[in-house]
Amino acid sequence: MAVEKHKPTTPALTEWDYAPAPEAREIVSLEQRYGLFIGGEFVKPRSKEWQPTISPATEEKLAEVAYAGDADVNAAVGAARSAYSNGWSSLAPSERAKYMFRIARLIQERSRELAVLESLDGGKPIKESRDVDVPLAAAHFFYYAGWADKLEYAFPNRRPKPLGVAGQIIPWNFPLLMLAWKIAPALAAGNTVVLKPAETTPLTALLFADICRQADLPPGVVNIVTGDGRAGAALVKHPDVNKIAFTGSTGVGKAIQRELAGTGTKLTLELGGKAANIVFDDCALDQAVEGIVNGIYFNQGHVCCAGSRLLVQESIYEQTVAKLKRRLETLRLGDPLDKNTDIGAINSKMQLDRITELVQSGKDEGAEIYQPPCKLPEKGYWFAPTVFTNVAQSYRIAQEEIFGPVLSVLTFRTPEEAVEKANNTAYGLSAGVWTEKGSRILWMAERLRAGVVWANTFNRFDPASPFGGYKESGFGREGGRHGLEPYLSFEGDEAWGG
Repeated sequence: MAVEKHKPTTPALTEWDYAPAPEAREIVSLEQRYGLFIGGEFVKPRSKEWQPTISPATEEKLAEVAYAGDADVNAAVGAARSAYSNGWSSLAPSERAKYMFRIARLIQERSRELAVLESLDGGKPIKESRDVDVPLAAAHFFYYAGWADKLEYAFPNRRPKPLGVAGQIIPWNFPLLMLAWKIAPALAAGNTVVLKPAETTPLTALLFADICRQADLPPGVVNIVTGDGRAGAALVKHPDVNKIAFTGSTGVGKAIQRELAGTGTKLTLELGGKAANIVFDDCALDQAVEGIVNGIYFNQGHVCCAGSRLLVQESIYEQTVAKLKRRLETLRLGDPLDKNTDIGAINSKMQLDRITELVQSGKDEGAEIYQPPCKLPEKGYWFAPTVFTNVAQSYRIAQEEIFGPVLSVLTFRTPEEAVEKANNTAYGLSAGVWTEKGSRILWMAERLRAGVVWANTFNRFDPASPFGGYKESGFGREGGRHGLEPYLSFEGDEAWGG
């Protein structure tokens, strides 16, 4: 009997698309108004000022947040000083560690809530908040909880002691992760904290305040004052703050350094960057292209260590650019709460205007722009992933930090030329090297003036690894044992800045 073949009734698919896969936002219960977290409780601002925080993806108002004035900052510092003097600094280090382990576990337990809120308030894709930001934040608390009762082993023969009250100012690109980078080592060292989150992304810090209450952290050990630059300035100038840690723009960092010069207040600064991602002709090119994309388009380019300058060896320039453009066509831009989204919303209208202005300057100066076909949502703040070729080192897009999804491509012939071009910047935060030769990696790392050099990867972080920069990228380190040192004083040591 002959076998009858059935003809297909529908043609084979020639194009594939992703169905929407939105993360439910119902897990986040937002208050209409959030006060300041001072002395273990939320209080109304003495300034009587409230401002909305909005979702950059939809421009919807999420909540109203208190804006702290001088009197509020003074109250927060007073609460921190009282907590420091009345028990926290003299508490057994193993007991401090218990609180930190508890906080780390609560971050894990409430990870979905934190991830959704981070994407709602900041615009970053949920898969980045869920898979990177929140797990790393918990990991930092676990890591430093382990060091809390081992400080004398971390710094042998130096007799470490806590400083007192730490004032900490964090940016809007990684709100929860930067909070963890700052608060975890400060608490492990025995200090108390007054933290000011960025004005556009305060909500995960306020949820963290609730986690502190849930962990039964003694009142005043962690205080969170929301607001704009005025609150940050009041914190920097406060005479009863022993240490300032700032992550943000180079301009503000310089102003803080001038303000604190000669005061004896310890200071660490983690500022801007203009990292070079250097691709040699012997690299695994497809792997390098993935690293290039991750290096600049992760979090919409809102990364201080983003690989915003791509240096490609001339012999593989055309092949690399072609592969990169093809890869850009597959990136999905849209709803940050969709699990398929690769590129989310730009954090604010101000930042979108800054990106737009610098991209226009690149076109005006003669660089060639490429943007993949990309439909931008009508509401919210969006910018398509962008590549510039035919870029000269003098162009603004090759010199200034854009802090957006914009890549400038340059070429080199020799390793010496690559080092010279990579170091031709006012910044020195990070760099990447792509090659199969281990000797070349070491040779390059020795000569690159960057605080972190990644080899055949990019944007890879670990709590045990110190992070920080050279030149106008700041000083001091966060992460690892190096991240503890700025929060400690040592018997016989003179005060120092980092």
